[in-house]
Amino acid sequence: MEQQCVLVVDDEKEIADLVELYLKNEGMAVLKCHDGASALQALESCVPDAAVLDVMLPDMDGFALCSEIRKRFTFPVIMLTAKVEDIDKITGLTIGADDYITKPFNPMELLARVKAQLRRYHRYNTGGEGEAKAASAREHDFLGLVINADTHKCTLYGEVLQLTPIEFSILWTLCENRGRVVSSEELFEAVWKEKYMDSNNTVMAHIARLREKMHEAPRKPKFIKTVWGVGYQIENEG
Repeated sequence: MEQQCVLVVDDEKEIADLVELYLKNEGMAVLKCHDGASALQALESCVPDAAVLDVMLPDMDGFALCSEIRKRFTFPVIMLTAKVEDIDKITGLTIGADDYITKPFNPMELLARVKAQLRRYHRYNTGGEGEAKAASAREHDFLGLVINADTHKCTLYGEVLQLTPIEFSILWTLCENRGRVVSSEELFEAVWKEKYMDSNNTVMAHIARLREKMHEAPRKPKFIKTVWGVGYQIENEG
């Protein structure tokens, strides 16, 4: 397997150097930038396997940078934030971030999060290797939505949806349980493989982003329905 590359964007040199050290110790290449403009410029010549973005940057905030990245790329993005307010976390996830970690952070925890995102990303983007190759032609096709676990491809009315690995996994899980309400707790633990915590808005934020990509009407979605107080459901008849 070729060396994995991680884009690290943080204007605090000490933090950027620390993250770089831990990633390189795991055999990864690091593309290090200290502002959003240089990061976007770097992406013109090199596409990383993942990115770690600080929220507070001198020229643009990390959310804006993440939004720009999501216009072109689906590699996983982890946000670093010194703010603990839920609204910041929700904002980051809604515009396409896959995970977040608050400062100060344990470098080993950040490393574990990066490795988890890389495993998920490459599992779904290797043309059917590993878990995706275990079963053939795993596909759901209904009401104009086609999602295939072997190719990690999803189309809606013929339009290819550029989904991140987590967005794809959420939609696949709901399709696998079509006709049944999947609780936020069940969905979180199925996708993130972690224990669900009370008041966790991560699932809600990703559902909002997924609906946006599917051009769903917020109040009357055709595909992903909200069952208030319970969870989410894709109905058998749409």
